[in-house]
Amino acid sequence: MNLSPTIELAMDLIRRRSVTPDDAGCQELMMSRLKPLGFAGESMRFGDTDNLWARKGSRGPVLAFAGHTDVVPTGPEQNWSVKPFEPTIREGYLYGRGAADMKGSLAAFVTACERFVATHPEHRGSIALLITSDEEGPAQDGTVRVIDALEARNEKMDWCLVGEPSSTHQVGDTIKNGRRGSLHGYLTVKGTQGHVAYPHLAENAVHAVAPALDALAREFWDNGNDYFPPTTFQITRVEAGTGSNIIPGECLVHFNFRYCTENTAESLEERVVAILDRFGLNYDLQWHLSGRPFLTDKGALVSAAESAIRAVTGRSTELSTAGGTSDGRFIAPTGAQVVELGPVNATIHKVDECVKAEDLDTLSEIYEQILVELLG
Repeated sequence: MNLSPTIELAMDLIRRRSVTPDDAGCQELMMSRLKPLGFAGESMRFGDTDNLWARKGSRGPVLAFAGHTDVVPTGPEQNWSVKPFEPTIREGYLYGRGAADMKGSLAAFVTACERFVATHPEHRGSIALLITSDEEGPAQDGTVRVIDALEARNEKMDWCLVGEPSSTHQVGDTIKNGRRGSLHGYLTVKGTQGHVAYPHLAENAVHAVAPALDALAREFWDNGNDYFPPTTFQITRVEAGTGSNIIPGECLVHFNFRYCTENTAESLEERVVAILDRFGLNYDLQWHLSGRPFLTDKGALVSAAESAIRAVTGRSTELSTAGGTSDGRFIAPTGAQVVELGPVNATIHKVDECVKAEDLDTLSEIYEQILVELLG
């Protein structure tokens, strides 16, 4: 079978068992292809996370491709119809863990750069790649640490294309030009443990918190806006009790906000506290902010992505801010324009993850055309 350079490289990357935070040699493989093009690679290891900052050129503007080599665990491998780290092409689809999220995009980054540099050896500005092995995990020693290092030496990106699988039905039909913020709450409500036969001697923590949770679930947070859907609140964990005859003296509740720019993390925290206090609870509440919302409005990067998709596929694309978070949340605050553009996301994190093989070649062509539009 004759395979394209993009598909061959994607398969080589999939063969590396790079479950978070193990890079398993993926970045070294990518750098072996980038170095002959004139890229200088800088390895940045923080904790147990490998990061790569590779750059060709010393002048602006800077177009960076950002992505991750780590993948989520496979789950029981017997549930797969193929071996997850032995890439297989079947009926036109490339199967393997990371095929869609996001080793296919990484391969497309590299082959797009190879073709672009060959045809534009004197291109303007700089091309960069920011690659981490800690995106699917805690994301504490990955992109965020690289950004800190770059900011400390005032090294900036003008445009950043994140290769997350953004497409819905056909490659390029959707690009993410922003993401909602993500705010986690960890609530512990305290009562008094006791025997179920003597409730007057106890205080049931579950009973105490239930009306407050109902109020939080029913609360109207905002209407969203032209760019973002309304803010949502979801309870993700409730835990209480130690036995069938024991009134629980403590109730643990985890919840999450996916919020738009109509609210801030601080305003949401204040509103939650006000609701809890209304019910007179004895509680402890801790917060973790995973990322603030960001938006890249119409500009050079969005226009280049739309134009490239139209030139390669003949299709128009939809701008969207739906879905989860990405490492774009760490890059956007630097002032860079950020979009996410990658393959179809129908099978990401699933058993038998796969991507249409020809879509990776299409994606590589789109990336190359974006390079042409911005740096050609």
